Amino acid sequence: MPPPSPALRDVEAFLCDLHGSSVSDVEPLAAGYWSSAFGYRLGDQELVLRVGTVREGFEMDREAMAFCRDDIPVPTVLDVGDAFGASYAISVRHHGRFLEEVDPRDAGAAGPAIARMFAAMRAVPAPAGSPAVWYGPHDPAATSTWRGWLTERLVDDPRERTHGWRALLARDPDLNRLFRHCEQRIHDLLDACPERRDLVHGDLLNRNVLLSPDASRVTAVFSWKLSVFGDFLYDVAWCTFWAPWHPGIAALDLWARALRSPLDAGDLEDAAARHHCYELQIAATHLGWSAWTGDDDALQGVASRAAAVLERGPHPAPAQ
Repeated sequence: MPPPSPALRDVEAFLCDLHGSSVSDVEPLAAGYWSSAFGYRLGDQELVLRVGTVREGFEMDREAMAFCRDDIPVPTVLDVGDAFGASYAISVRHHGRFLEEVDPRDAGAAGPAIARMFAAMRAVPAPAGSPAVWYGPHDPAATSTWRGWLTERLVDDPRERTHGWRALLARDPDLNRLFRHCEQRIHDLLDACPERRDLVHGDLLNRNVLLSPDASRVTAVFSWKLSVFGDFLYDVAWCTFWAPWHPGIAALDLWARALRSPLDAGDLEDAAARHHCYELQIAATHLGWSAWTGDDDALQGVASRAAAVLERGPHPAPAQ
């Protein structure tokens, strides 16, 4: 399901009509799976237009502005609406390079920058009695708890856009068996996962984090549509699970940094089991995602990584 990709001339005409003024320097930007993006200037403002099929994601980005801090620079969303047979969002443009593009030589600067971002996200206060899913209507039986959110995503929900992924996986006995093994291990580890309410982004790669040219600070955090309140170690697991694809991220050694973080007593209780559970949940859900998107290369890569994580077990503590 590719995102809408209007021609530049149509984008410029739309923007001129929307703003009631001429715009300049309209250019395509790196696109996501659900949306395409265009940079442009309106007077002395640098802005971004995104056009996509998931309006709720744009609405969540607007609500996520409340999370903005020095080390969590959330772009300002100026407008959300409908256009091009889909939806659009206008936001203030931020510059930098994507987290996935970090070179291992940048680890000395980027590691502390990401660690500060994680600390700032832990410090975002969740409303008293907050469910895990912070935005919009939710099923209280499943998503009111962190553990419920973790396990709900292992179920092929007919209400979701990606419905059908479980049947696709089941066609391959090896992939089906691997998913079942991940699922069982997740359930075995679930009791170790505390009902925390840290801010979890849930998708820190995929061109969703920008760093300054020298990698010493985070300059933007985009795309909050998968964010929840849960356990901060989930975002650590997200980065460590995908690290084999990104040597620069592997060099950040975020698991070791998490264990060295200045945390309260109990914050790292059962940390290895929690982290292992989250890596496997990421593996299992992305087996389904890759099957649904029909990306066989990605599917085999995720399957290989999932099998390795299962065999390895909980991530060992770093050497002192």
